[in-house]
Amino acid sequence: MSPDRGRFSDRWIELCITALGLTGALLVGTYMISRISEVSDPDHEKKEQTRMKSAAILRRLDGPKDGTTDGDPARPRREDLVLSQYEQAVLQDLVFPEDIPVSFDDIGGLSHIIDELRESVIYPLTMPNLYTGSSSLLSAPPGVLLYGPPGCGKTMLAKALAHESGACFINLHISTLTEKWFGDSNKLVNAVFSLARKLEPTIVFIDEIDAVLGTRRSGEHEASGMVKAEFMTHWDGLASANRHGQPQRIMILGATNRIGDIDDAILRRMPKKFPVSLPTTSQRLKILRLLLRDTKVDTSQFDVEYLARATAGMSGSELKEACRDAAMIPVREMIQAQRRNGQPMNQVRPGHVRGLCTNDFFTPQGGRKRLRAQKSTEEKEWSTASNSPDDASDVSDPVEAVDAAETLAR
Repeated sequence: MSPDRGRFSDRWIELCITALGLTGALLVGTYMISRISEVSDPDHEKKEQTRMKSAAILRRLDGPKDGTTDGDPARPRREDLVLSQYEQAVLQDLVFPEDIPVSFDDIGGLSHIIDELRESVIYPLTMPNLYTGSSSLLSAPPGVLLYGPPGCGKTMLAKALAHESGACFINLHISTLTEKWFGDSNKLVNAVFSLARKLEPTIVFIDEIDAVLGTRRSGEHEASGMVKAEFMTHWDGLASANRHGQPQRIMILGATNRIGDIDDAILRRMPKKFPVSLPTTSQRLKILRLLLRDTKVDTSQFDVEYLARATAGMSGSELKEACRDAAMIPVREMIQAQRRNGQPMNQVRPGHVRGLCTNDFFTPQGGRKRLRAQKSTEEKEWSTASNSPDDASDVSDPVEAVDAAETLAR
């Protein structure tokens, strides 16, 4: 072998070794940089968990992998969607309709609102061709507001709406839009609407919307005003058509008990407003029957119609708590009887507990305190306007009803 050929071979070996060394150094450097970026980013682990959860949510949205996409073969599988880190954060607030254990059948006394929600919200949102085929005006409203006193069923209506519609339901939490870095809240608001477009039909629910989109004031923080402006800008964009030339099937659903605190510009963007007031006598009767449908009652000692009249001024949640307190009375009596007789508690059977009586609602341990509390404060103006005609036959004073029931009991 000639000396020149030997020198060429040695140089080739040196080049290979140098290339391998540089490649190894590059890989090690890349690994070290990635590790340093992970260590320097305190939210890296949280972002990775969010990414994995988002992938799982998108897979579940697609349903069984049988090649179908909710009856729309033209739409790409949601699993293949590319989401930004902000869209992934918003996606964590998505609630699956089948996971909501509330339907319209579980709500008593609000049939007029339920019918309106079905006809003007659910059907235009889920079956747009049925409406827009005859007029472009017959599309789902861009916003719906449920307002009224606390405990009257606004949030429950929203849950039932999500369950019945079958649309993607984003239960947007205030904390989701709150970020420590300046400008990130605006990006999250943008992500709410961009994600809603990718998943349409979509309902974005904001409970206590007055806390997020309240009236703008000159002294409020700059970041808060920017979030409201960003929200309204994207909200106006919902009126434009999607890529298929059809109205976007996205709706903002809000609930509040302080409608006066919501910005006027926000109220304008919510043309459908439903007052959810305190229940009337007939509505309380329906609520009580729903609440007690699986409760054992003593039919000879129980008058649900009298209870409906005696509970004037109570909200749906207060009725539920009053029924819960009253239903505990027979159980407590059985427990106390077992203790007096020296019998072990594990021998108590549900069939041994007596049925619920009307007087159980007027005992100190039952709903008496809740009934007495109704006249301690004045009812709000919004709760009396629509209820006065039907409540003409109510027991005039719940406190008098308590005293009358105690007299009957004695």
